[in-house]
Amino acid sequence: MSHEVVEKNLGLLLVCILLVIVGGGLVEIVPLFFTKSTTEPVAGLKPYTALQLEGRDVYIREGCYLCHSQMVRPFRAETERYGHYSVAGEFVYDHPFQWGSKRTGPDLARVGGRYSDDWHRAHLINPRDVVPESVMPAYPWLDENKLTGELTAKKMRAMRALGVPYTDEEIANAAAQVAGKTELDALVAYLQGLGTVIPTVR
Repeated sequence: MSHEVVEKNLGLLLVCILLVIVGGGLVEIVPLFFTKSTTEPVAGLKPYTALQLEGRDVYIREGCYLCHSQMVRPFRAETERYGHYSVAGEFVYDHPFQWGSKRTGPDLARVGGRYSDDWHRAHLINPRDVVPESVMPAYPWLDENKLTGELTAKKMRAMRALGVPYTDEEIANAAAQVAGKTELDALVAYLQGLGTVIPTVR
């Protein structure tokens, strides 16, 4: 088939373009499903606790991912600032993952354990109390909103259906672990767990 025939027939050209895109995409994507480094958790990775899972939902609901990425790129400038670059095995229990691409605020992939719980609480209630130049909005209502744990077990069962290895016992105890806690408690628990599996050398 000559190029002239394809280039003069718009329908045929579109079909050929589609075939090339689909073929190329399959060649790039399909092997990733069979590569251990992208499908198996890194050593020591554990599913989110019930409280962390609720905190992750607060993180998504409040749109934190719009200003904070959770992926350290493998470049020197990134690793010197944030720590070890991110690897796929850290995110196998994230559905959906929170990599993001926008950094109005710093990357949070390695924020776990970097600051105290009290620092995070003060920062979320009023960021300028701890970072005077911060442009981050305040979230004082998180300290007032209480969690009931009513839906936590359902969320964990949904995650188990996606491959997260929650046990029946963890699911049964989920409501008790979060009931009475605030959304702020949950969000801090989530943040404190981020990036703690891979040691960060600073």
